[in-house]
Amino acid sequence: MNTPDLAKLIFGRLTLEAIPYHEPILLGTFAMVAIGGIALLGLITKAKLWGYLWKEWFTSIDHKKIGIMYMVLGIVMLLRGFADALMMRAQQALAFNGNPGFLPPHHYDQVFTAHGVIMIFFVAMPLVTGLMNYVVPLQIGARDVAFPFLNNFSFWMTVSGALLVMASLFVGEFARTGWLAYPPLSGLAQSPDVGVDYYIWSLQVAGVGTTLSGINLVATIVKMRAPGMSMMKMPVFTWTSLCTNVLIVAAFPVLTACLVLLSLDRYAGTNFFTNDFGGNAMMYVNLIWIWGHPEVYILVLPVFGVFSEIVSTFSRKRLFGYASMVYATVVITVLSYLVWLHHFFTMGSGASVNSFFGITTMIISIPTGAKIFNWLFTMYRGRIKFEVPMLWTIGFMVTFVIGGMTGVMLAVPPADFLLHNSLFLIAHFHNVIIGGVVFGIFAAINYWFPKAFGYKLDAFWGKCSFWFWLVGFYVAFMPLYVLGFMGVTRRMNHFEDPSLQIWFQIAAVGAGLIALGIGSFIIQLYVSWKRRDELRDVSGDPWHGRTLEWATSSPPPDYNFAFTPVVHDSDAWWQMKEHKAERRTEGYLPIHMPKNTGAGIIIAGFAFVFGFAMIWHMWILAGLSFVALLVTAIGHTFNYKRDYYIPAEEVARTETARTEELANHV
Repeated sequence: MNTPDLAKLIFGRLTLEAIPYHEPILLGTFAMVAIGGIALLGLITKAKLWGYLWKEWFTSIDHKKIGIMYMVLGIVMLLRGFADALMMRAQQALAFNGNPGFLPPHHYDQVFTAHGVIMIFFVAMPLVTGLMNYVVPLQIGARDVAFPFLNNFSFWMTVSGALLVMASLFVGEFARTGWLAYPPLSGLAQSPDVGVDYYIWSLQVAGVGTTLSGINLVATIVKMRAPGMSMMKMPVFTWTSLCTNVLIVAAFPVLTACLVLLSLDRYAGTNFFTNDFGGNAMMYVNLIWIWGHPEVYILVLPVFGVFSEIVSTFSRKRLFGYASMVYATVVITVLSYLVWLHHFFTMGSGASVNSFFGITTMIISIPTGAKIFNWLFTMYRGRIKFEVPMLWTIGFMVTFVIGGMTGVMLAVPPADFLLHNSLFLIAHFHNVIIGGVVFGIFAAINYWFPKAFGYKLDAFWGKCSFWFWLVGFYVAFMPLYVLGFMGVTRRMNHFEDPSLQIWFQIAAVGAGLIALGIGSFIIQLYVSWKRRDELRDVSGDPWHGRTLEWATSSPPPDYNFAFTPVVHDSDAWWQMKEHKAERRTEGYLPIHMPKNTGAGIIIAGFAFVFGFAMIWHMWILAGLSFVALLVTAIGHTFNYKRDYYIPAEEVARTETARTEELANHV
């Protein structure tokens, strides 16, 4: 074998030309990220935190720490994804009257593709998954999820997928296809570079983690509930989490199969989605949306559960219509599989098919509307406390209803023929994702933060964040509704009609206000940490926390519950307080706990290397990393010494202190 062939096997398509040194924006971004990364690594090293982070966090199989790490990942990726949004809004506000703006077309196309991919897969999904990971075992009285190691592995696979997306910023380029990578644009003929390959492998690696996490949480909820907690006594958040993870288990394998077929077209010369040789690009569109529309409800169902918990707590009433909320959640879960074609009404499916999917899309708004009315009836004549989580909830109800109304408009096929592929669609989608998912996540963080860390978040900066986000959303996206009605197409990087510019400039101001909202949230975290001693009272209001997780200390011990609670009511913790349930102060036993393990992060690291090698056709490295991945995974299965016991004396001390703490709030 000659030297060029060997070099090709080792380095594949990777050359010095892959580094975008000719792009000033990317070089500046790389410099900022490098400086920030080096500074962070320096601080961690100076504080001698590497050993602590490795032992207590990176290798942890505690669902609570893994949930927090998911949330941190989501917030970090939010900063990257929102930076893309700011660049798009600034570009569209400037690119008029012959001014090309500051983003060349090929770079702008990468930006809007990366923005969609990051916000859905690496912001919304980690935040929602982290929330479910943290809260669900506590709400059902379990000590951990069903498969603790799998939980750790799932998280690090998600991180590996996120790192692959970030790598595309500095080595090569990302896809220029839009966030769903429709063929033929994503085929080899139209996208011969590595952008689509980055897209495929980042989603495949992260998708493994998401699917396994879904299986884990379904098994946890079905098999590990506390005695007495029948299905109709589960907290509403646990119900929405169960339906969410059923959707994950059912939908994500479809995405995996779809991307495998696209990979075969690009790597092996098959013709599943080509325009000739028997291929059918519309099959890709059907498959991607059979996953894609349930994905919308994968994101929004958990936050429906969040709002149910918050409305009940801060209205100081039981949730109105518990059974109807559960049935509505299940109906939404089922119907989410019967609406996917409304995403391509204009693609020639025919009047009968369009009518069926238009009707099912309108029907799915009924159980969602029922939830809104249940929350309003819960608030009716309640003693409402307008704390930060409740503000996010009220902002959600107003904003989400507007998004739902525009969604019903798009569900009418003739209207969709006019509005499809316009900025109206962009405004609608962001209306429900920001007004629903993002508002719900911030509400949940403010609501459960004291449970996780033992102190509340600062209310002033929390309210600043809320108002900047709320006002910023309307200023940023209402102009896009107007532009959509005017027929302005999405994904354009410049415009010729100067009368449109004012609307884009208003939208850019709105994006700036949202940036202030994100900044206020970061300040809120910092200020709260500085004031943590004075914000330590986390359960002084006996109405705060009506479900089982509030029966533990804040933060909870590693083992969650010294004794498995027995549930008699859907508001389990409230029932315990009302009846002044006896607290056990004796009879403690050593608690069996699984040990931490580094296998998850190591396997995920090999998965990252394998994905990177496949992207660049580095076949030797791909083969070696895949073998290493398998060897590590198999080797981990023979590691039986992963258990330890928390002594009964330590458990007794912890629980006695918690008993004294709870006595003040009964």
